[in-house]
Amino acid sequence: MRAVGYRKSLPITDAEALIDLDLPQPEPGPHDLLVKVEAISVNPVDTKVRRRAEPEAGGAKILGWDAAGSVIAIGPEVTEFAVGEAVFYAGDITRAGTNAEYHCVDSRIVGRKPQSLDWAQSAALPLTAITAWETLFDRLDVAKPIPGAPPALLIVGGAGGVGSIAIQLARQLTDLTVIATASRPETAQWCRDLGAHHVVDHAKPLSTEVAALGIGAPGLVFSTTNTDLHLPEIVALIAPQGRLALIDDPASLDVSLLKRKSLSLHWELMFTRSMFGTADIAEQGRLLNEVSRLVDARRLRTTLGEHYGQIDARNLQRAHALIESGRAKGKIVLEGFGA
Repeated sequence: MRAVGYRKSLPITDAEALIDLDLPQPEPGPHDLLVKVEAISVNPVDTKVRRRAEPEAGGAKILGWDAAGSVIAIGPEVTEFAVGEAVFYAGDITRAGTNAEYHCVDSRIVGRKPQSLDWAQSAALPLTAITAWETLFDRLDVAKPIPGAPPALLIVGGAGGVGSIAIQLARQLTDLTVIATASRPETAQWCRDLGAHHVVDHAKPLSTEVAALGIGAPGLVFSTTNTDLHLPEIVALIAPQGRLALIDDPASLDVSLLKRKSLSLHWELMFTRSMFGTADIAEQGRLLNEVSRLVDARRLRTTLGEHYGQIDARNLQRAHALIESGRAKGKIVLEGFGA
């Protein structure tokens, strides 16, 4: 089967950073689906793994943690899916990735593809939707009020993949006032189009920007990027006893800043359930099915930002480069392996 991977961790500017490969087709395990991959999307985690994780000696590492495709075989313990069904999912970071014609995935973390979306539009959603959902409802517990604070949520980095779906989930499933951050006119408009009540500029002091809205200090902050840089401003703007969640990987974080306001800190990694085989691993499949239902009910929309063509090393290098530039809007999607 055709696939895209790497044999050595290299800068994305290197011609060998990602290469086209020919590999054996995988065989599904007991809980697995074997999926014919139709479309994928690219996430910051792809670029981080490529830069940091060397493949085993003489081997190649396949990236990719978003896919939409058709089930072509099932493992003996699978009961929820049948051959021929259209699915979407975000995979498991401890297994081979989705940048391949055929991919094996634990059926318990798979959802049924939205009927109203095509392959590419569907592939844009899983990883970011799971991340945003778990952050909002499992980590931040947004339904629980912060004493004295207005029902408001600040999303730092609203135009990225996670921010784009978090805005929608918060608008559709809560009564919170949603404040997003963006620093360019086109990304600010993107956030408004997705439903943000207010958009502020994270290139300026966030505490001043949020105070100028006149709604009071929000008690909930979801930081998707550059948390270490924004932390002093987040601590300044958030209400006492507020809750802060983050998903990025700051080299260091001075959590002592949180003490004075008795703030709580919540880290989200959507791979935790699959990495550790948690007792509630099937929650991710149920979550994705609910996202699919909301999409088909026209309450959520795809976060596809750019379509980069077919799945090959050249196009994936372009996608990695854009993500590493920090200027991506929504999700970058690739589709099909060509003739």
